[in-house]
Amino acid sequence: MGAVPAGSPGPPVDEVSTAVYTVPTDTPEADGTMSWDATTLVVAHVRSGTTSGLGYTYGAPATAQVIDGQLAGVVTGRGALDVPAANEAMSRAVRNAGRPGLVAGALSAVDTALWDLKARLLQVPLVRLLGAAAEEVPVYGSGGFTTYDDGQQDRQLRHWVADQGIPRVKIKVGESWGTAEGRDRRRIARARRSIGDAAELYIDANGAYTRKQAIRLGGCLADHGVTWFEEPVSSDDLAGLAQVRAATGAEVTAGEYGYTLPYFWHLLAAQAVDCVQADITRCGGLTVWLRVAALAQAAGLAVSGHCAPHLHAHAAAAVPNLRHLEWFHDHVRIENRLFDGVLDPAGGSIRPGADGAPGHGLSLREEAAAAYRVG
Repeated sequence: MGAVPAGSPGPPVDEVSTAVYTVPTDTPEADGTMSWDATTLVVAHVRSGTTSGLGYTYGAPATAQVIDGQLAGVVTGRGALDVPAANEAMSRAVRNAGRPGLVAGALSAVDTALWDLKARLLQVPLVRLLGAAAEEVPVYGSGGFTTYDDGQQDRQLRHWVADQGIPRVKIKVGESWGTAEGRDRRRIARARRSIGDAAELYIDANGAYTRKQAIRLGGCLADHGVTWFEEPVSSDDLAGLAQVRAATGAEVTAGEYGYTLPYFWHLLAAQAVDCVQADITRCGGLTVWLRVAALAQAAGLAVSGHCAPHLHAHAAAAVPNLRHLEWFHDHVRIENRLFDGVLDPAGGSIRPGADGAPGHGLSLREEAAAAYRVG
C-alpha cells in the first residue's frame, strides 16, 4: 500500500470473517477442575483491500457466531488504523449480550486481528508499531497435566529444561477439585527431581483448593522450592487469594479469567496477587492487555501472559513490567501445527519481530488447518 496520509484513520475495514478448528490433544489432559480431549481455536480474519490481519481465541465454536452476528458489522467500514475506537465500539455493542466469557473471547480475537492488520498495512512488525521495551521475551514451560503418569511428566519437564534450555516450568495440581492432595504433593516432589535445583518450579491449581487447604500446602511448596502458586483458590475469590498470599511464601498469581479491565482493578485493589496474569484472547485483545499491564505497573507488579504464547509475543515485548509468557503445551502444539511464523523458545526466551515480518508474523497454514475445520 502507499503511505497513509497524516491524520487519516487509514483505509476502511472491508470484511470480517471467521473459521473454527478443533484439534484433538495428543493424550487426555486435565487440571484441577476440568478435563478435555480436544481444543477449539476460533480464528478471526479482518481484511482491508488486499491486506488481512489475523486474530484468534481458544473457546467454544459459538464464539464465531458472536463475531459474525454482533461484531463484524460494528467493525466493517471503520478506519483500520483506529483500533482502540473499534474496541470501544465492540464493547458497547455487546452490552446486553454479556461481555465476560465467550463474548469477550470474540471481541479479543477481532481486536488482535485489527492490530495485526494495522501493522501489516504500515508494513512493520507489530512490536515496532507498539514500541519495544525489550528484544527478548522470557517463557516458561507449562503442562504437567494431572492425567500424566510419572514418566510422562518427567519426560515433558526434562524436554523443556534439558533439551530446550527453558529454566522455568509449571505443572497442574489440585487434582479432582483438591481431593487428591497426597498425589499433588508427590508430583511436586517428582517435578523438582526431574528439573534439578537450578530451574524454577511453578504450580497451578486452577482454583481447585479451599483457602485452608492451599495454605496447608505452603510447607510442601517451600520444601521443593516452588515460587509460583497460580489460582490456589478460585480467581473470583479475591479475599481468598489475598489470604493465601499473606500466608505462603510462594508468589500467588491469577487473572487468566479477567474479561474486563475493572476485574483487574479489583484484583489489584484486593492485594490478591504478586503477579498479574492476563490473557490476550479473553481480556479484550491487545488493546486491553496493554492497559492491564499499565495497571499492574502502577501497582508495582509484573504482568504475565496466559497461554496462546505466539499471540502474546509482540505485546509482551512492548511492556517494561513483563515477567514472562506461558509456553503452554496444548496451545504451542496447535500453533506450531497450524501457523507459519512460529517462534523458537530455545534458551528460555523468544524474539518477536526479529525476522522483520509485518504484523505478528503468523499466517494460517490453510491446507494443514483444513483437516480440523468444524466451522
